[in-house]
Amino acid sequence: MELSEHIKTANVEDVTLRRPFHPALRGTLCVTSHHLLFSDRKDEASWQLLILLKNIDAIEKSIENLFGYPRAVGSSGTITIKCKDLLVLQLEIPGMEECLNIASSIEALSSLESMTEMYPFFYRPSHLTLHGPWGLSSTEQYYKQTERLWDRWRVSKVNSDYSVCPSYPSAVIVPREVDDDKLIRSARFRQGGRFPVLSYCHHRNGMVIMRSSQPLTGANKKRCKEDELLLQAVIDGSELGYIIDLRSAQQAQQARMTGGGFESKSCYSHWKRIHRHHERGKVVQESLTKLVEVCSDPSHSVDRWLSKLENSKWLSHVHSALSTAGLVVECVERDGHSVLVHGSEGTDNTLLVSSLAQLVLDPASRTVTGFLCLLEREWIQAGHPFQQRCAHSAYSHARLKQECPIFLLLLDCVWQVWRQFPLALEFSEALLLRLAQEVYASNYGTFLCNSEQERCAAGVKENTHCLFQSLLKPDIEEQYLNPLYEPTDLAIWPSVHPQSLQLWTGMFLRWTEYAQNMEEAREEVWSIVKEHRERAGPDRTNNTLSTHCDTLTPFENLMDELTIL
Repeated sequence: MELSEHIKTANVEDVTLRRPFHPALRGTLCVTSHHLLFSDRKDEASWQLLILLKNIDAIEKSIENLFGYPRAVGSSGTITIKCKDLLVLQLEIPGMEECLNIASSIEALSSLESMTEMYPFFYRPSHLTLHGPWGLSSTEQYYKQTERLWDRWRVSKVNSDYSVCPSYPSAVIVPREVDDDKLIRSARFRQGGRFPVLSYCHHRNGMVIMRSSQPLTGANKKRCKEDELLLQAVIDGSELGYIIDLRSAQQAQQARMTGGGFESKSCYSHWKRIHRHHERGKVVQESLTKLVEVCSDPSHSVDRWLSKLENSKWLSHVHSALSTAGLVVECVERDGHSVLVHGSEGTDNTLLVSSLAQLVLDPASRTVTGFLCLLEREWIQAGHPFQQRCAHSAYSHARLKQECPIFLLLLDCVWQVWRQFPLALEFSEALLLRLAQEVYASNYGTFLCNSEQERCAAGVKENTHCLFQSLLKPDIEEQYLNPLYEPTDLAIWPSVHPQSLQLWTGMFLRWTEYAQNMEEAREEVWSIVKEHRERAGPDRTNNTLSTHCDTLTPFENLMDELTIL
């Protein structure tokens, strides 16, 4: 079926658009294969609103019949469009039939299932080309750039055809003394084939963070000697490693009844297991829905608003993620031990914790390029199922079992770090907001599909553009730089005390009056800091930096006030 066949009515005149912070506008509404376009041409200057249909999460229709007869000439309708980036729009459309046709067209085109019909396969910006490498780095490149890995680690192509683990990339980094046959046997012993692979090697002491899925010990407590040897090869016999299991001890025990399980002390004698409970799937999705619901309703009193915010439990998930990442960092940085992180599947909370730990430990991951490389390595290549997890956002009435805003949770956690350490990250909040929008609806192919194998099968790398490459174009990257950035080689230790974790106002109050005031404050701060830096020159002193921080005080106070409100 051609995309145009979904369009029952392509154009409607005299449509009224209502959106936050702006007066109502009347103009022309146009539905295309991938976009909703509203044009206001009442004056010589033309203003347009362009919305990617993939960004629409839910549509609500309201029909008003002025004469009381079905499909009367005087009928009109209102369509409320709720977007995945949390924007809510209203379109008042003259003519009941036109209103229903527009709504039907949007519903069909915003839920396309065919990958190659999605807009990234048609998007052709002038500043990018389809020729050349896709993405920022590969496993092989990361290995070559990390000299401290060369003695004890190697790149394995055991998964070159994705038969060993469908969700892993074609190349992984594993202990040098473990051959591919042992990896294959270990993969059979791990859920989804996700055997332990290297995630990060600490630049100070050579300790590593690894990730995997749960072992399939089952009720009979099955063993896999190859899996045991693989983990033993990570550490010397005299060393101790930590397994951070992202489930409670009770959940891990229950998993054995369905074929899963955990690493027993007797079989993995040099590894100490620690359980940290993290919510998954539907629970996190419902938290997001409740959070957006309370943030979208301005009628609550302060006490009721705060109560509903707490009941959403979103900040509890933020706390759990940062707290566990801090535990991983403590094991690696302070105690000098390697860590294996896993939950059940190893595609969600496992990636969340490993990524946050690297952000805290690794100075390179706190630059714009390093952070995007981290996301590419730990989420895109490592097999986070974006297509399943981000099918809908907070407004949709159609709930799928696979939905979970775990990537949005990661961005929120990074924002918490950015807020506590305003000098430590080279990127600003604007980059996090851009990524939060792109993961749900994008012109680029970066977040398409569920794994590298699926992207290869769909021809994503050959036929779409990479978001991260676009973001690193100099004129674009500048929009996302933190003007206060001062690099440090030290680990940063974010606080997880309740008073230290705050609502991400820039995201969840993005379409409110508070967010508008915040944006104005950011622009003012940016202009002041740029002026100071131009005066100071490239060799600015600590006194100049102190001046920057003093300048930011009103802005930070404003952020505190808005968060409390």
